[in-house]
Amino acid sequence: MSEKKQLDTVAPGTGSARVYRGPRFQPLRRATKIPVWGDLGIRLGAALFLIFIVVMIHWWDREGLVDNLDGEVSFLDVIYFTMISITTTGFGDIAPISDRARLVEAVIVTPIRFAVFFIFVGTAYNFIIKRSWEKFRMARIQEKLSNHIVVLGYGISGSEAVAELIERGTDPSCIVVIDPSEERLHAAESLGCNVMAADATRDETLKAVRISEAQNVLISAGRDDTTILITLTVRALAPRVPISVVVRADDNESLARQAGANNVINPVRFTGLLLAGSAKGEHIADYLADLASVSGRVQLVEREVEDEECGCAISELESGGRGLRIYRNGRAIGFWEDECQNLQKGDIIVEIVATPNGETKGDGHRKDDQIREDS
Repeated sequence: MSEKKQLDTVAPGTGSARVYRGPRFQPLRRATKIPVWGDLGIRLGAALFLIFIVVMIHWWDREGLVDNLDGEVSFLDVIYFTMISITTTGFGDIAPISDRARLVEAVIVTPIRFAVFFIFVGTAYNFIIKRSWEKFRMARIQEKLSNHIVVLGYGISGSEAVAELIERGTDPSCIVVIDPSEERLHAAESLGCNVMAADATRDETLKAVRISEAQNVLISAGRDDTTILITLTVRALAPRVPISVVVRADDNESLARQAGANNVINPVRFTGLLLAGSAKGEHIADYLADLASVSGRVQLVEREVEDEECGCAISELESGGRGLRIYRNGRAIGFWEDECQNLQKGDIIVEIVATPNGETKGDGHRKDDQIREDS
């Protein structure tokens, strides 16, 4: 085992120096509506309550019962008769003899007997058969994971990223969240994501979620050193998967790129950009936030040039968006440069497009203008 795998590592997403020494990884899971022990407690409580009702009924109607051994029906005899009656054992040592007692057995006790029976059968199914099947099903899902998004660390940045992905239309079942914190994983489960309590720096953890088959990997471990270590591990296992990481120190940005990150986001620097922009105009920071979120009126989109767009200018995009720049052979070219007047196959376009919210608002403005013209 390599040296970096033997060291204790900081728990991803915690933002503190707490050392994580938990289990290597656990199977994938998804949220359930009621906790396991809560479900079990409800079932057992319901069964005991029904048994208590039958005990009280038999005690109230004990004169209609006969004990063939000593002729006296005590409270212990009532409990004994209740249990053998509900379980349909029926030894015959205690039996109902009066018409009322037999009517009570037929009309009241028998339905309760069936209810208790179904409670226990349902519990056995839910906690043995169903959960075994669910474990098998999740193992199959785990084996067939492909083109999914893996989020390593579910702190503030990771949770916001997942929420934004879902809002942009990503199916939560295609998102895998890895974090050692059960509390944070419960939050991810509630969104419908697959979660795993594990240490993201370990090879076996990343192999378990088929990291090499992922569409993207998002890393936000809370500490730059842990983030870079995770990035190294991911890149070694998935050489071609795009990796986006969050680092907080400027000095670590180049290290993260050397470790294999395709995109390095520095939230501290981005916050500084927003602050500086707001000093130049009150609407600049608002527009930048609008661009970054799918809930705004406009959205930044990166895509490859379409075949029908080849030879056209960046201002004549088929999508109707406003082209800002292209990336050609790794070089960024602005919309004002001559190369952008002749798009080529393989170019990557960054454009601004209107979101559905933006189109709706725009349509509303156009309708208002039309009404004013008509009037």
